[in-house]
This record gives sequence, C-alpha cells and structure tokens, in this order.
Amino acid sequence: MTTAAPDLADIEIRDPATDEVVGRVRPAGAGQVDDAVGRAVAASSGWARTSPGDRAGLVKDAAAAVRGVAEELARLNETETGRPYDDGLGGVLAAAGTLEQYAELGPLHRGRSLQGDWSATDLMVPGPRGVVAAITPWNDPVAVAAGLIGAALVTGNTVVHKPSERCPHLGRRFADLVASFLPDGVLTVVDGAGPTGALLSAHAAVDVVAHVGSIAAGRAIAEAAAGTGAKVLLENGGNDPLIVDDGVDPVWAAGQAALGSYANGGQVCVSVERIYCHAGVADEFLAALAEEATRWVHRPSAEGEKALGPLVDRRQREHVHAHVAEALQAGATAHVGGAVPDGPGAFYPATVLSGLTPRMRIVREETFGPVAPVRVVDSFEQGLAEAADDPHGLAATVLTPDMAHAQEAWRALRVGTVKINAAFGGAPGGAAEPRGLSGSGFGYGPELLDEMTATKTVHIEPCPPRHDR
Repeated sequence: MTTAAPDLADIEIRDPATDEVVGRVRPAGAGQVDDAVGRAVAASSGWARTSPGDRAGLVKDAAAAVRGVAEELARLNETETGRPYDDGLGGVLAAAGTLEQYAELGPLHRGRSLQGDWSATDLMVPGPRGVVAAITPWNDPVAVAAGLIGAALVTGNTVVHKPSERCPHLGRRFADLVASFLPDGVLTVVDGAGPTGALLSAHAAVDVVAHVGSIAAGRAIAEAAAGTGAKVLLENGGNDPLIVDDGVDPVWAAGQAALGSYANGGQVCVSVERIYCHAGVADEFLAALAEEATRWVHRPSAEGEKALGPLVDRRQREHVHAHVAEALQAGATAHVGGAVPDGPGAFYPATVLSGLTPRMRIVREETFGPVAPVRVVDSFEQGLAEAADDPHGLAATVLTPDMAHAQEAWRALRVGTVKINAAFGGAPGGAAEPRGLSGSGFGYGPELLDEMTATKTVHIEPCPPRHDR
C-alpha cells in the first residue's frame, strides 16, 4: 500500500507555441494509485494464463487502432509538447510499428532446456513478472510508451502507465485506446507529476518500474525499488558526444551535427550534446554548422529548411538558456543564436557555440535544447579522451574516414550505443543498454522481452515406482 499523498492541485498544460492553456488534469493521489495497482494485480493471473498468441493478437489490433488515429495523436502532441506535426506523426506511426513488432516477437519468446541424466531435464522458462509501472516522458511520448507497454503486455504482465504531466491528454488517449482492446485492469492509467510517480514506483505490489526521464527521477526510483524489491529499467538521459575527425567532409559533418543537435528541438534522449572537432577541419566545420543552423526555423519551413518547434515549456527554455548564457559569460562565442526571442511561446533558436572549456556546465551536463557546443581539439585522441571523460553512458557519434579510429572509439566509449558516421539511425529492432548516470537495462528490441520476464528453472525427474509392502 502507498502511504503518502501528493499535492492534488490541478496541473495546467499550456501550448508551448502560444502559451494558451489547453487543459488541466487532477493528479492521482494515494487512493487512485492503490486502485490502479489493485486492478492490475487482480487482472494479472488471468492475463498471464492467456496464450501468447491471443495476447499478441489483441496488441496487434490495438496497433491498427493507433494507426487509425495517428493524425489526431500527432496534433495533440503538437498542442501539448510543441513537437512539429510531421515529426510527431512519425513518432506515432513508429509507436504503431513497435506494438506490431512486439506482437510478432511475443509468441516467439522462449526459454531453454538442459539435459542432465538420461531421465532428467532442466527447463529454464520465462514468465511474466507481474505488475509493470511504465513512467514515460514527454519528448517522444507515444513511441516510448508503446515500447514499454507493448513488451510488458505480450510477455503477460499487466501495466499501470503514468504519462508525463506535460502531455497527459496525449498519454491517456493513447493508453486508453490500447486498453480498450484488453481485459479490464490489464492496462490502466494514472495522471500526475513527480509525486504521483513516486507513489507508483514505491508501491509494494509493483514488480517492475520502467522509467524514461531525468537522472534525478531515475535515482529516486532506484532508491524506492531497493525497498520493495522491484526490478528497475532506467533510461535517464545522457550527455552524448559527437567527434568530428580530421579528413571528413566538413559540410557533411555539419549536416550530421545539426541533425543530431536540433531534431525535435534537441529534446531527444540521444541528441548530440557536445561536439569535439579536429582543428584540421574546425574552421570549415563551424562555418558550415552556422549556416546549417539558420535553416532550422520557427515558422513553417520552406524548401531547404527544417521546422524547429518550441521547447516543451518556458521552464525548459530557461534551463537551456542558462547553460548558454553561462558559457557566453565564461568566454564562449555564439556563431548563431544564443538569445531568447521575443514573443509568445517557448521558442529558442538553433545555436552554435565555440570557445568552450571542458569544465563548462554546457559540456558537463545535459542541456536538452537546440544547442551545438563545439570544442576544437588538436587530435582525434584528445577528442576521444574528452568525450569519454563523462559519467553519463547513453550514446555517442563518431564521424571519421579512418576505420582504425572508429574501432578504437566504439571500444573506448563507455556508452550503450556508438554510431559511426551517422547522427541517428539503426536497424529495426535494435536494442541498447545505457551505463552510468544514464541508467540500466535494455529499453528496446527483443532484449526488452527478457527484461520484462523472470526465468524460472524447473528440474524434472521421474518419480520412482512404488514398492508395495
């Protein structure tokens, strides 16, 4: 049972492009969290006994329904988080694809057997862990929720979902739609911010807490789980470096850096957060990057331009600008951007900085905004060493024509994903396991099915014949 109650004042949601109030939600308190978890517990046994094929069929039907309302969800995403419609639509369609993927993979998830003596067998059988608390973020809310919820459902778990308080209507619309295809209690939703998430993650009847969000929230969840025994899956964000090696085409490299830094306003878990550029290409790279930045615009984009929506809210803009202003005050140079624009909303321009030092906050911490901080280094080795000197461990990108450098980089960087010569990308079904402050556990791909299940070893021997006396 939960023991504390959060502040039950309504949460106000504003359109980050206009500052207009677009909704309010009442956060769930202890009683509502207890009720949601209780329903999940009550549904758990029946859902676990449902055949994998039947579970997968229901999830696949839900995926088709998500496709059917993709435009509605993308518009709602734009209204609540500011993500441009086309980008948001891509995220919703990716979510539907993820549900379909797990519907295919779920029935194929299997264990192993070991042969002992001729008459004995050991079975290693995966089974559902029970109740999964899925606590999801605002920056790609539908796609992330689809991954965690889909993997949990097809492996026989029930789910209580807490979407981000910054897009609660979107989160509830998606989850309620999926839940409409499932038995009662298999998927429930609770609204709220950090206090509600704390109640949910510390609930004694929750068996798994799967969280994508901040380092502070992830740390609090891990501490709570230490008391309840729940398994924890965390993706806490990162401070992802990009290394630009000597010999690359600086214009191409600038395009990759801009994409990595500015896509979704720099509000992607694996956004480029800091750039180490070899001095041999630095001048051309910085000029090309500054030109690229001017193509990311807040108005409807024309040919050759890309839409840059607002940040999720003004609080996030204040955080981003504090990093930039502190760097400028300490001697950095803004080639483009770096100032808060006039007018409504939470817009911030695509920004390019240089003249950075390793200890600046914009280098050491996650900014999560459309900022490309460039540090010029004398060698690939220096860039790699500085990129690796970081307690986060989510992802990294290396742009290099030298495959020996690529090989050294992917081995030396203590992160879950290393991308060589591409800021984004990866095969469908790919998985990653963050390190350090960035979290723990696989959050995507077939490996997430393993995370959502517990393996039970069963040793079987025949009973000896009865000897009548």
